[in-house]
Amino acid sequence: MEVENNDNTAAGGGGGSEIQSVIPSMTNDKVEERAAKKKCDPVSEPGEAQHSENNDKSTGGESEITSVLTATNEKVMPELTLVLVGDTNSIEIGSKNILFDQTNVEQFSSKLYDLCGRHISVINMLGLQNIDKFPLNREVHAFLLLLTNGLHNSQYSSGVQWLEKAFGKESLAYLMTVVTHKSDEECESAVTDLKVYNSFAEKRYHTCTKSMMDEREIIALLEKIDVMVSENDPHCYGGLMCDDNKEQKDLLDHKSQEEERINSSVSQQNQTGTNMDEDGNKDKQSVNISKERNRKEQAEIETLLSRLHLQDKYEKKLTPGDFLKIGPSVKQHSDTSEKDLAHTFLQKLMMLDYRARYIPVKQDSPEMSHSMCDPVFDTVDTEDIDLEALLSTSVDSNQPKQSHVHPMDVQMAVFHCSDSFLKQNMITKLSRCQYALPLLVPDLVTMDIECPLWTFRQIRKSWKITQTKDDSNIVTMKSMPICKAETSMVSFFRLGSLSVSKSQLMSTLINDRHSTFFHRNSPGSTKSRHLLDGVAEIAWYCPAGKPNDAFTDCIAFCNLHGDAVMNEKQRKILTEKSSVNVVLFPTLNKSDQSTTVVSALLKSPKPLICLIVDNDCGAVKIKEGKYKMGLKDRSWSDVSEELKGIIGKLLSEPHTSFQLETMAEVSGIKVDEDDEVCKKGKCAAMKIVNLLKEMDVSKIKDEYLPCQGKLWHDWCKINKEQYHLKGEEGETEKAKKQQELERKRQEQCAASCSKLIKLFIESLSSLPSEEREYFLKWIHILIDALSTDDLSSILQKYDEKWSEVLDLKKKHDKSDQLISKQTELEKISAKLQSATFGLEHIFREIGQIYEAHKSLQEQTTMEETYWSKYPELAAELMISGHPMELMDGDAGHVPLTWISSLLDEVIKKMGDQRVFVLSVLGVQSSGKSTMLNAMFGLQFAVSAGRCTKGAFMQLVKVSDEMKKDFQFDYVLVVDTEGLHALELAGNATLHHDNELATFVVGLGNMTLINIFGENPADMQDVLQIVVQAFMRMKKVKLSPSCVFVHQNVTDIAAVEKNMDGKRRLQEKLDQMAKLAAKEEVCDAECFSHVISFDVKEDVKYFAQLWEGSPPMAPPNPGYSESIQDLKNFILSKASQSKGTTLSQFKSNIEDLWNALLKENFVFSFKNTLEIAVYRKLEVQYGNWTWTLRSKMLTIENQLYTSIENGKLDKVELSYLHQEMSKTYGEIKKGMTTFFDDDRDKEMLVQWRGRFESKIKEFHDEQVEGVKRKLDEVIQQKNACKKLDDKKTEFENKLLQKSKELAHELKDRAKNDEELQKQFNRVWSVWVTDLTVNIKSIEDIKLEDDQFTILRGLGFEWSLIDDSKTCGNYKNISVTGDYSHYVNPKKNQSLGYKSQQCQENEKKKQTQEQGKWDKMVEYVENKKEQMVNYFKGSLSCDERKMIRSFIEDIEQQSLNAIKSKPVATRGYSPTYLQEVAKNVKEIVTEFESKSKYVLKKEFTVDLLLYVFDKAASWISESHKKFRMNNDALIYLESKKMQYNNIFKSFCKGNSSAVVFGELICEKLKVSTVEAVCNKTAIDLAGEMRCSFPAFKGNRLNLEKHVLKSLAEKEDFDGFINYIQRPRSQVESFIKEEVKRYVFTEHKDKALNIHKKNVEDINKLVSQALFTATEKVKAQRGDTDMWLKEFSSLLNDELTFDTICAQNFSDINKFDFLKEEIEKGLPSIIEELSSLSLGKMKEFRLRPEQILIDQLCNCCWVTCPFCAAVCTNTLENHSPDDHSVPFHRSFAVIGTHFRESVEMCIDFCTTRVASDTSFYINDDSDETLLYKEYRKAGPRFANWSITPDGSKLPYWKWFVSQFQKQLEDHYKLKLKGLGEIPEEWNFSKADAIKSLDEMC
Repeated sequence: MEVENNDNTAAGGGGGSEIQSVIPSMTNDKVEERAAKKKCDPVSEPGEAQHSENNDKSTGGESEITSVLTATNEKVMPELTLVLVGDTNSIEIGSKNILFDQTNVEQFSSKLYDLCGRHISVINMLGLQNIDKFPLNREVHAFLLLLTNGLHNSQYSSGVQWLEKAFGKESLAYLMTVVTHKSDEECESAVTDLKVYNSFAEKRYHTCTKSMMDEREIIALLEKIDVMVSENDPHCYGGLMCDDNKEQKDLLDHKSQEEERINSSVSQQNQTGTNMDEDGNKDKQSVNISKERNRKEQAEIETLLSRLHLQDKYEKKLTPGDFLKIGPSVKQHSDTSEKDLAHTFLQKLMMLDYRARYIPVKQDSPEMSHSMCDPVFDTVDTEDIDLEALLSTSVDSNQPKQSHVHPMDVQMAVFHCSDSFLKQNMITKLSRCQYALPLLVPDLVTMDIECPLWTFRQIRKSWKITQTKDDSNIVTMKSMPICKAETSMVSFFRLGSLSVSKSQLMSTLINDRHSTFFHRNSPGSTKSRHLLDGVAEIAWYCPAGKPNDAFTDCIAFCNLHGDAVMNEKQRKILTEKSSVNVVLFPTLNKSDQSTTVVSALLKSPKPLICLIVDNDCGAVKIKEGKYKMGLKDRSWSDVSEELKGIIGKLLSEPHTSFQLETMAEVSGIKVDEDDEVCKKGKCAAMKIVNLLKEMDVSKIKDEYLPCQGKLWHDWCKINKEQYHLKGEEGETEKAKKQQELERKRQEQCAASCSKLIKLFIESLSSLPSEEREYFLKWIHILIDALSTDDLSSILQKYDEKWSEVLDLKKKHDKSDQLISKQTELEKISAKLQSATFGLEHIFREIGQIYEAHKSLQEQTTMEETYWSKYPELAAELMISGHPMELMDGDAGHVPLTWISSLLDEVIKKMGDQRVFVLSVLGVQSSGKSTMLNAMFGLQFAVSAGRCTKGAFMQLVKVSDEMKKDFQFDYVLVVDTEGLHALELAGNATLHHDNELATFVVGLGNMTLINIFGENPADMQDVLQIVVQAFMRMKKVKLSPSCVFVHQNVTDIAAVEKNMDGKRRLQEKLDQMAKLAAKEEVCDAECFSHVISFDVKEDVKYFAQLWEGSPPMAPPNPGYSESIQDLKNFILSKASQSKGTTLSQFKSNIEDLWNALLKENFVFSFKNTLEIAVYRKLEVQYGNWTWTLRSKMLTIENQLYTSIENGKLDKVELSYLHQEMSKTYGEIKKGMTTFFDDDRDKEMLVQWRGRFESKIKEFHDEQVEGVKRKLDEVIQQKNACKKLDDKKTEFENKLLQKSKELAHELKDRAKNDEELQKQFNRVWSVWVTDLTVNIKSIEDIKLEDDQFTILRGLGFEWSLIDDSKTCGNYKNISVTGDYSHYVNPKKNQSLGYKSQQCQENEKKKQTQEQGKWDKMVEYVENKKEQMVNYFKGSLSCDERKMIRSFIEDIEQQSLNAIKSKPVATRGYSPTYLQEVAKNVKEIVTEFESKSKYVLKKEFTVDLLLYVFDKAASWISESHKKFRMNNDALIYLESKKMQYNNIFKSFCKGNSSAVVFGELICEKLKVSTVEAVCNKTAIDLAGEMRCSFPAFKGNRLNLEKHVLKSLAEKEDFDGFINYIQRPRSQVESFIKEEVKRYVFTEHKDKALNIHKKNVEDINKLVSQALFTATEKVKAQRGDTDMWLKEFSSLLNDELTFDTICAQNFSDINKFDFLKEEIEKGLPSIIEELSSLSLGKMKEFRLRPEQILIDQLCNCCWVTCPFCAAVCTNTLENHSPDDHSVPFHRSFAVIGTHFRESVEMCIDFCTTRVASDTSFYINDDSDETLLYKEYRKAGPRFANWSITPDGSKLPYWKWFVSQFQKQLEDHYKLKLKGLGEIPEEWNFSKADAIKSLDEMC
């Protein structure tokens, strides 16, 4: 019965056997395997009851044992007891039902046993039977409420009511709901229906078929039951026990608890072997009991893992990725539930909170909570009640049977359930918390001993060794990976159970203020623990080099948990490895196993210290190296001090040392590094490390990583220099710099094939992910170990030399010795830099190889695959959580090409995710990296001194459960090097710090400003840098936020002190803001004007990091709390931010760095992403305006037709608005959608209001413009009304006369020729009769008028004739030089002071005066020579001024001419006379303000030029006037029409036939106009949408214009573009339309034309049908038919009136319709065959429509190079004018003063230099180019930023057209203006460079 009781305890009390197995041997697959095995061999496990008849066949002693167990089923206690409740129809009970195949009340289910090998009792209470039938004294693990699908709602309600009534409310905690269904039924909706009940729990819900024959369904049900049982406490429901049985159960529970308390003595039975009897045979009963105990231990472990919710993590391990994410925050001061213990432990540990071991636990179940109340004693109410309560041992208590989880069980459970990388992180953090680390760990299943050597690899320890030499102490510092350290090791063991704590004693030895080893008196300790016994932990004591050090060198202390007698293997390993062994035991008996162990240790040569716990003797030396000491009645401090002395003495003598790495050589244990994947990773790493062995570490980078050394540093230096040019030869110098840059890249390419990189890339790209992770870790570990000794040596030398320099400085020694020492110190520092070698340097080299090859992509012969895959490899690592270098700290430079490609690959792999960028800034060694690592579980490098160089970035994912709270997917953390670098000095430090601060602040959505200490004076410099950085962000419209973090604050709890500190900080910030405002030229009185900042919220105080003095101090828990609070605050603020996309982040990096390379950040900053978004908005704006324009053109066309038809005499604005309302509404809706939904909406919002108002303005302008046009048409129509009336009269008379003549000649005319003669004879008579009193309008003679006007203004005939004959006046606006038009004014200086003259002017004033007088005399006496000198010497600005003056005159004059009513009233010479007079007056005024006189030739040529430009418009307008107002012209145009009518009548045709012909004749004219106008609109629309040059924004059009000019190599076209850009663009549009329509897309244009012809055909045919049918129905006449037909065409066709009276005899309208239809095909055919060139004759032309659309933009030109602003909006204030590519000054003929040498520089180069320009040509006042905005309005509104690109286009132009430019401007490209050789670009290069315009 003993075995039976044990089973009962396990099943009922401990709950071990009913918990679902989580160890690999008990997975589902194993269950099935085990079930199969049971069917074949039911007696496979002793101690389990068997159901098979195989029992009878068993023989031997085993049969005797098992016979007791199998005598009766009733004696076997079930592992699970299940009660079936619910409706009887919910299950089909039968022989194949696995769960229940009988109808009796209770059964042991044999089928369940066969299925899973478990004894499960099933009690049938279906049909809601009477409770009396329920067997008493049964513990129920689960009530299965069976519900029929479809009736589940009602059955659930009644079932729960019955269960609660029958078994009590507590039974509901054990309820499992099962919905059963037929095999062909679906029951997915059942769970949704049941959720309405409060008692229903979805995780305790299952579905299966009624037959219950499916094994998988039943296994799944049992798994859910096991989970439920594990969660319930107690595990089973015992509500129906009688009192007697309950007492018995309590007794059993008590025994079970007693067993738990002493389980340490039997926990390792499988290791120590089994008991033997006297004859040497195994004691079978002992074996059986041992197996039962092991089975119980395994069940307890399973229960433990289940309680910690780690049951599924033993096989599917936890990974670092599970914790390297933003998850729910850890609550600092609240209890944690058991299920969250493991997660909370790890989170706290990652934050370096050593209290992770002491997490308060709250009970999950109400029963457990209730049990925490005070116990009640069974006492009687007497006077001695208090005494009895104290004496009584009987307690009526509801204390839980299950104690809370032991803290070390939590740690070890997490350890066992973690993968090797998380284990490594965990152990590294435990080490930083100064905790002992697991060295030997028994496997949970096999109990094999494992040494987790891998987990120690990242741990690095530093200590100081104190050695006495010549009566003085010498302190030497050591720092190395702990695996490599050779130290002494002291191992502690206990034998048997002791009353004292060995672990506590060890903790006092190492650190008496911190429990390095967890012990029984530590908070949270319990008597029961499951995973610690047999574990050996190790910790190191690291001395600080101080007198109070416990030991003078580093010592390892090892602690074997549990009884060393029982853990023999661990004991032997440790005693062999130890330098000193320490054993704790009670007084020994000879028969004890402990005696044997101690005896063996005494015989061993190893030093031994025996600590006897029940003996009070002092320390006694037994023999050499052997000591004993009693512990009884002694204080820990005394014991500790005495023990330290003994250990110190023993270790001072020769002894064996311990090195962690040697554990791999110990036989009989498993080392985690022997794992195949780990070995492969190490093997790949060793290939690389083997290359580096035996090398001087300081030479490794030069040998194997050459691209990142001098070559890269030189490249960076040259690259920065090209933005800080000096002298006049800017472009030449810049070209040389760029050539040097290219040469450096070529050298990098040549050096980029090192074996190390090849091996690294090969491994990185070929290894599977897990092996690759090991490979990278091993590389990091092995390289770190490689450089350890060298670095330590160099650091030691540096420290010594630094001390010597300080000593000399203290003595104020300024001798050569100090200089010599400082030089030596610099050399050591340089060597230290060279010796610093890590994984980041390999990645830096990869980046440089990529950049070099990428920049020379077209030149390099190396296969692209060699380097093009590098960004992809790096991106994979970055996504997996590896930090990547953002800024090279050694070079102080951002490798933009590499970073951009890397981020592109990241985006390609995981999408353009939104990230919240968190950056950190602060002084060096202020704990920035440590703070970030603790906050997010990162692994940025941390150590003393300057740890981080440059900047690193790392992605941290936002967990799925937290995503709902944030608008981004990742936090991107940017860690940076500290400010105030010791390696830098003076201005270099300040510049570097400013650069870094601006970069980091600009990148971050939030920046942590890390301040070390509390004194604002110490932080003043840092604050000034930070404030200036934020001010720069404000000026370039970036809006980051900041949080100030004060670290190392002594008392963070002192509120008053903190408030005072915040006040002082606020004052300092305000003060710094004022200083920075002066430097940055910004209005800011306080810091809050610069950035949104609340000193109460945005300043955090941190306690100091260490709790005590390093190296043995643990991290301060207050620091960890501060970290958690700060993290919560950051995330709270971040939740209000949308972050930024990765593509935006990439763009920010480029923009910020490009601006920082230049001298003035704010001045140079270009937000390329913002520019790109604005360009996108411009395209949308173009689309919106085109939609409005297109609709307006259609409306205008219809209304124009109506006006021409006389159907409309007034156009109302309201009508136009109404017609446009639908389209305008759609545009507004589209704008709203665009601004609200576009991915860049946050950036677009700044322009929303402006563009909405611009669209409204455009809409209103279009409406008002169309009204003006139509009003003019109406006005013109009214002006012609008299003639229109005459026209009707004429046509009536002509029709009548034609009819009469035809009747007269009907019989006499023989042929058509005769008829034609007769008609011609009478036609002139008719015209004369009709126009007898009307005077014809004469044609105009413009040339005669022009001569007359010019003569009238006083110009000589010969001068006018010469100019006219020469024809040069036609090119006056584009000529390169105007010096032949000017004469100097008297006494006016002819030359220009050079810059050098200006600088020396005051010194040489007297001398210069004499020269001045001679010059005047020279001018007066030799005028001809003076003119020749002056020729070609007009400055560029003067030429521009004259050209601009000509353009203004042209525009003013044309506007004046076009304002005249020529088309409505005719031409008058006075129009030209007014213009000429005005031009002459303006020329005189211009001349008065100039320093020269304009010759008469200039005025004559200018007037002729203006006349020439106006002539075409005047001629066209007058022609229109004559057509509309000259009766003779009108009548002549009708001759052919009436000739045809005449002939038709002569042929005897009826009125219907003639009328039909007349209709067709009028249709022919009007349809042509309608089709051409409609085709013009449609073609413009087609080209606007599909033609590349026209479908984008203004910049896109500019690119195509320049491309066209380059392809043609048309110099004259270039000059026209340079001097008259709009004119050239209009010419380009016209040319492209012509090419599109007549050549390249002729078919498409013809299809558009054809469609419009078909539409007109349909319109006319439908009008014919409708008019005819209506007249027939209403019995109308010809007049009615004509009105109806006309009205149907009025909106589309202009249709002249016809007098219906002449055709009143028509009554067969069907016949009329047929006659017209006969004529239609010829009209349509003629329309179809029309040339598209016919469009030019009509009102609407596609090229003009496109010009109106595309040229309605900004045309302001750069004041330096005349490049045209490319903004699509004409008025885009307040945005500056800008252009992506500026031009060489030579393009517009700029030259140096007093020289004919042209300047070839670009303004983008000049603004990066220190050169100056003359503000005005007639002034000597100069201004630095970089300060150009101060030069006046013309300059102030231009944004010209330094540009480091090659800009090939205009360089090609200057080089290609050198001769033409020199001839055009009469200047030379030589001397300072000589074209550099590097400008020898091809045309293809030039055109390709246009694609870079953005």
